[in-house]
Amino acid sequence: AHMVVLRSPHAHADLTAIDARVARAMAGVLCVLTGAEAAADGLGAIPGDDDLRNRDGSAPVSPPRPVIAQGRVRHLGEAVAVVVAETLAQARDAAETIAVDYTPLGAVGDIAAATAPGAPLVWDEAPGNVSLDWEAGDAAATERAFAEAAHVSELELIDNRVIVFPMEPVSAVGAFDAATGRYTLHAPSQGVHYLRETIAAHGLGIAESDLHVLTPQVGGGFGLRSNATPEQVLLLWAARRAARPVKWVAERGEAMLSDLAARDHVTRAALALDAEGRFLALRVDSLANIGAYLTTYGRNVPTQGYAAALSGAYDLPAFHCRIRAVFTNTIMTNAYRGAGRPEGIYVTERLVDAAAAEIGIAPAELRRRNLVPAAAMPYTTVTGETYDSGDFARCLDDALAAAPVGQAEQRRAAARRAGKRYGIGIASYVKINGGTPREAARLVFDADGGAVTLAIGTQDNGQGHATAYAQLVAEELGLPLGAVRVVQGDTHAVASGQGTGGSSSISVGGVALINAARKIVEAGKPVAGELLEAAVADIEFSAGRYVVAGTDRAVGLAAVARAAAAAGAGLDEQSEYVAEAKTFANGCHVCEVEVDVETGRVAVVGYTVADDIGRVLNPRLAEGQVHGGLGQGIGQALVEHCIYDGATGQLLTGSLMDYCLPRADDLPCFAVAFNEVPCTTNPLALKGVGEAGTTGALPAVVNAVVDALAEFGVRHVDMPVTPERVWRAIRAASG
Repeated sequence: AHMVVLRSPHAHADLTAIDARVARAMAGVLCVLTGAEAAADGLGAIPGDDDLRNRDGSAPVSPPRPVIAQGRVRHLGEAVAVVVAETLAQARDAAETIAVDYTPLGAVGDIAAATAPGAPLVWDEAPGNVSLDWEAGDAAATERAFAEAAHVSELELIDNRVIVFPMEPVSAVGAFDAATGRYTLHAPSQGVHYLRETIAAHGLGIAESDLHVLTPQVGGGFGLRSNATPEQVLLLWAARRAARPVKWVAERGEAMLSDLAARDHVTRAALALDAEGRFLALRVDSLANIGAYLTTYGRNVPTQGYAAALSGAYDLPAFHCRIRAVFTNTIMTNAYRGAGRPEGIYVTERLVDAAAAEIGIAPAELRRRNLVPAAAMPYTTVTGETYDSGDFARCLDDALAAAPVGQAEQRRAAARRAGKRYGIGIASYVKINGGTPREAARLVFDADGGAVTLAIGTQDNGQGHATAYAQLVAEELGLPLGAVRVVQGDTHAVASGQGTGGSSSISVGGVALINAARKIVEAGKPVAGELLEAAVADIEFSAGRYVVAGTDRAVGLAAVARAAAAAGAGLDEQSEYVAEAKTFANGCHVCEVEVDVETGRVAVVGYTVADDIGRVLNPRLAEGQVHGGLGQGIGQALVEHCIYDGATGQLLTGSLMDYCLPRADDLPCFAVAFNEVPCTTNPLALKGVGEAGTTGALPAVVNAVVDALAEFGVRHVDMPVTPERVWRAIRAASG
């Protein structure tokens, strides 16, 4: 059967009545469910992050997200009813007949509206619509540094709201077995175990053992699929009520209303420098739009994730930030590729370029004066992170050497002759990785010894896990790549897992895998000793063979696995790894743009990256991850913008006619190189790569545009750097 969700056309309204009698009587309709039935059946809510405190130590305002509206809707597109029918057309037709009486309330659709004096309240218990007022750093030391500074650079910045847009829309199939009382959910995700835990404990109120979650191939995650959704709970509930398996697929228009969004900050920031251009302190004050309810990471991303990144690659003595998480009548924000790190690096790197222009130091030189030197590693930042390794200056130098910096004047002249302006933007970055610090892996050999199955709790969203993990197994056990099968995304087949996020799958899951492989080797030694009639102490393992030390007597791993299986035990080992520290990918981006002065159109004409992601396990996979991250970062910087009407909370960019995504012809060929500085806290020397491209791209693009427009007196252009914004900025600055 098919499920259709009836969604509120209002951003803020009381639900005074719902009449579904006509819908329930229509042909093919199996059930119509509303908040009244949800309350009667004891459906719960999707919990959010609640581990933070206000600056004064008090608890923040933390309303959970109901799976279906009961009494009031607080954002456009909130679910008010679901219809299940034999066909999708029948379900849609029935949904259109449901009569809902709304009493519209005042709405706030953006940060400016929500924080205006006398603004309507999303939650009565949150004065000023502030959910959380949080701070980090040393305010007193920061103020002393600013008082002593020879120069202070200040900027007001907007980090624009974006919609995630994975390649495949959100979708799911749910089923309920009345005989066993167990549910089954098939859904794209970034980790099935978290979905099972959230849906079972908080949504349905059942034991985790009564829910089987499976994730098939996934067309993109990017943080969106790290969360359980109300629709998944509603789907399983509907499958039980309808006594049928039920399918739900969101069309793009529906997904734009209901998918969690990202970014959406308004920031005032300042950088203090001494007379030699050394950084003294950073001060940041941000308002972060978290939407109408909490999400899994909605407040952690713009606070802890954001603040930790603000020091970037620099030797910064002092910092202080104040973050206010603001409720609005919009869909919620959550983790999106980088999860706070791109937002923080954007602020710092824009300030560095602004300071360079104001005091007359080349942007590259100002960075070089302030980068943490390689000799200082391990280095503890003022934000509390400990960089174990890295050569930030080398990445800067390599990126500049590979980019056509020496041809800049010729390119500027050529662009000018064509009515355009050429600009170069630099961005140094550090991407803090380790979103999933714990993972377990299990390796099981087939009875014939010809293949090994890896069961692991990470989830491939297109990163190439099967290839990367097979490489590690092949290196450790001496097996061909084709002999390794990878099983993910099944709570029955994989005992536990933390999923995929924070660029940590290979650096955490890979270590668990290696440890399991080494246990396999040790478990096989007694079997090999029997086959070779030798003492276990004399058995060595190398290149897939057990060898009696000092002799040519040997037996292959496959034969040992067969013998172990014949003896009734088999080779079956598992290992859990808990990361001892985060990892820190870093690098430098150099972006080249041409700006058409008459139209304001920005074209990215060149892009060079020098990245340190630690050991590069597979260059093709790593480069592909950088390319994907660059696409998303350049997309946000130039064209993507999710806009709500401030006074009504109505979505103004509700289709692909209004919301612009980057296309292939918006992007240049990327030049990507890797500096392999081994991570010292990770046994495989890996640092992670998935979010590196996005983290450096935002400031690199905007810095390039501002450089191109410097002659007009343009000091800053907010993202997205659309033709209209550039056109207006040129004319406003030049009069």
